[in-house]
Amino acid sequence: MIPLIKIVRQYERLAVFTLGKFSERGGLKGPGLRILVWPIQTATRIDLREEVIDIPRQTNITSDNAPLDIDFLVFLRPIEHEAQKVVLEVVNYHQAVIGMATTILRAVVGEMTVDEVLSQRERINDELRVKLDEITGRWGIKVTQVEIKEIEPAADIQAAMNRQMAAERLRRAEVTEAEGKRQAAITVAEGEKQAEILRAEGQRQSDILTAEGDQQAQVLRAQGFSTALDQIFTVAQNVDTKTLSLQYFETLKEMGKGDSTKFIFPMEFTKLLGPFASALSLMEDKSSDEDPS
Repeated sequence: MIPLIKIVRQYERLAVFTLGKFSERGGLKGPGLRILVWPIQTATRIDLREEVIDIPRQTNITSDNAPLDIDFLVFLRPIEHEAQKVVLEVVNYHQAVIGMATTILRAVVGEMTVDEVLSQRERINDELRVKLDEITGRWGIKVTQVEIKEIEPAADIQAAMNRQMAAERLRRAEVTEAEGKRQAAITVAEGEKQAEILRAEGQRQSDILTAEGDQQAQVLRAQGFSTALDQIFTVAQNVDTKTLSLQYFETLKEMGKGDSTKFIFPMEFTKLLGPFASALSLMEDKSSDEDPS
């Protein structure tokens, strides 16, 4: 028997077999210096670091019978406390993971349309990771992440998609243009509405000011007329009959200058002439008395 010295690194575990048998109670060695007895004991190193497996491009058929070429990456690492399963449960876990990943991908894509596959990469990544991790767990492997690198449709599918995208862009442009015209029309109409409101408000204020001015003018005219009447009334109280008679004579004088040959006088006029007539008679009597002849 020959002692065999092994140095286990921090990121490694050593699966030790004694007479070909793995012991659950000490068969998995951690980092440090390990001494084995050869040929009774043998060991296999297990790397615990995360690694990435590049899955080759695979052709997958969608639910609407569209062929898509897809390649993706799988990130995985051995589970530390179950690292011996990498040696005990599977011969080549890399190849096993690649086979299971491609099979699961076909199943996931086969349930989706081409539009869903192209627009829902995150969903596909999550489904692949969950389903793949359920299977690799029994090998002591933890799948931490799945990332699709590229999805390439067939040439005819790509051409149809390009036409569809062009039509969609044209539709969006027309919708945007129509929306812009609609907003512009709304803005113009709103502006005209505000202008009409302002014009109406201005006219209303103008009418109010005009009405107030007319009202004030009428009040002032009425006040002036009332004041004039008061003054006339005050003066008229001091006017005697003779003064009114003289005023009537002045009026007759002015009337006589006109072309009219017929005049109509009120009855009160004759009463006003009475005093003048009496005065004239008295003057004639005095003249007769003073005339010696």
